[in-house]
Amino acid sequence: MSRLKLNYGGVRYLDRTRALETGEISPAGIDLNYIVPASIGDLFRAVAARAEFDVAEFSLCTLMIMIGKGDNRLVGLPIFPSRAFRHEQIYINVKSGIKQPSDLAGRLVGVFEWQMTAALWVRAHLQHDYKVTPDQIRWRTGGLFVPRHVSRMHVDLPAGVELEVIPENDTLEGMLVDGRIDALVTTEPPKAFVAGDSRVARLFPDVRRVELEYFKRTKFFPIMHTVVMRRDVYEANRWIAMSLLNAFNEAKRIGHEHLAYQGAYAVGLPWLSLETEELNALFGGDAFPYGFQSNLRILDAMTTYAHEQGFTLRKLDPRDLFAPEALVDSIPG
Repeated sequence: MSRLKLNYGGVRYLDRTRALETGEISPAGIDLNYIVPASIGDLFRAVAARAEFDVAEFSLCTLMIMIGKGDNRLVGLPIFPSRAFRHEQIYINVKSGIKQPSDLAGRLVGVFEWQMTAALWVRAHLQHDYKVTPDQIRWRTGGLFVPRHVSRMHVDLPAGVELEVIPENDTLEGMLVDGRIDALVTTEPPKAFVAGDSRVARLFPDVRRVELEYFKRTKFFPIMHTVVMRRDVYEANRWIAMSLLNAFNEAKRIGHEHLAYQGAYAVGLPWLSLETEELNALFGGDAFPYGFQSNLRILDAMTTYAHEQGFTLRKLDPRDLFAPEALVDSIPG
């Protein structure tokens, strides 16, 4: 019986998808061609604009926007290869006088991509935990390190929200360093911060404590990305939903085994075994759970945030995002 050939566009994750990339794990009935893009931005723009891959890693926020608009070219799978706490990625110019989240009200704050899932989470944190709503901030967008950033797709802003594009020859990092914006929401640290420039600091100096408290209180380890299928590919071969979900789970299991092996550390972290023990205790053995039911609470919160922030006209049912076959966590063998 011939196997279905599918192109998959996704990031390289050493402990979650490496076995799929090398072919150690192959989805049942599928020859998966694993393609690593030049950048996450390139990948998401290609998927949003052209549905370029048969299967791809994709921004969960952008998927919610598309589904909310009735654009059903993509079908999600409850596979979440990227999660991250985002309190640590809010940076300030130290001369701005910003000392706490409430000080962001009325300030100029840069954001690399308004619709990126990281920004969705930051705005939700500010609104729900610190009482600063998106319309209280004067937002600026543009290139992070290089000028002229191109957004992956157009989004309509909610009433009262100010979002302006910075001059085409400027960068958000440069404007933060010289004080022309007061703060920056991003997914990677400004180079000036990494280099130890005293003009840039994190909004939360004790960020690990803040993020740990947030997780203990909410049990949310924020989802960033999901996996999507082109609808035409899925409709012609609906069995691939569970085949892919099974394979991604198996690849993650193998990755976890590599990380847990203490005979020779899989990555260059000196206290890897101690960190792994701590994470297992905190996250119940898996910080990156896949499956719909296991993630229903956080998905319900995310669809609420998307509606609150004007990305969807109604609050989506999380079931709207994913293939019906993949809405149960029991995975057939």
